[in-house]
Amino acid sequence: MSAVNNAGRPANGGINKTPMIIALVLSIVLVLAVLFGARILLGPAGQQQIAMSGLPAPDAESAECAALLEDLPGEAFGHTRAEIMDPVPPGAAAWSTSDLERVTLRCGVDMPFQYTELAETVEVDGTTWLPVADVTAGSSLQTWYSVDRFPVVAVTADDVSTGNADNPVAPFTDAVGALEQRGGEPFPAPLSQLASGDAGSCGELIDALPTTIQVGSGDDAITYGIIDGPAMAAAGYGEDTVAWKSAGLEPIVIRCGVQPSENYEAGAMLQQINDTPWFEDTILATGTTSSTWYALGREADIAVSLPQYAGGALVQITELIEDNVPAS
Repeated sequence: MSAVNNAGRPANGGINKTPMIIALVLSIVLVLAVLFGARILLGPAGQQQIAMSGLPAPDAESAECAALLEDLPGEAFGHTRAEIMDPVPPGAAAWSTSDLERVTLRCGVDMPFQYTELAETVEVDGTTWLPVADVTAGSSLQTWYSVDRFPVVAVTADDVSTGNADNPVAPFTDAVGALEQRGGEPFPAPLSQLASGDAGSCGELIDALPTTIQVGSGDDAITYGIIDGPAMAAAGYGEDTVAWKSAGLEPIVIRCGVQPSENYEAGAMLQQINDTPWFEDTILATGTTSSTWYALGREADIAVSLPQYAGGALVQITELIEDNVPAS
């Protein structure tokens, strides 16, 4: 065996290769560790891994949803199909390239409560969709529901994830379009099911209502435009009702001359605006924040269906009621 000098060379003048071999082995181990770690983090072939929570989806485990998941594309808006972390919700799929860019799809969900006879839908490649916008300030998130297919499909994305595309459903229309065409039954339009009462001075109020209502202020302001007569009649309304809409949002509806709320009783909590007390008859339904408000102490009972984020509009409506409907 050759002796080794202090310089790390064998006594016969050759090079000691042991440190080089050790360094090479360590380098290989490090590379393998990095690759293994990346596989755990991103999944096969750099695939993103994301978490999706479980949501009510009664038909998610159907054969139709299973077939749909198989037919979905491997890429959408430049994102590859993501791997969903356990526990994987049934009927779910996603496409992502980062934590901030993702498009998700859920099959077999419930019909959204926003799908009423007053809702505005969009047709894309033969499928009818209902867009529902997130009302969080600064958010561009939207969920589109296929309201004429069974099972119902929901696609969710924001502008960043879709590159400001007109809609988030374009990559999926072939797969969704292959589902059974079955028109969903819309929910009744807001306030349309209320019983009629004393109309009093309702005519003056209806005539005084504006064509637009602005909710909020500054960059986050939302403008609602009045819904025309034919659309109102198609939704089952009479001349005692006026409604305003804004794309992807729940409408604001006012109806004059209704029966008092069945849920109102003495001692109920009221909201005072100017000289008018209001009773909030809250609707507790998945996917909606709208409540029915009743103006009290007027010649006619007046109901307003108002999304929670549009609460500021109640001040403007109150002023119009006080100017046009006498106190009782």
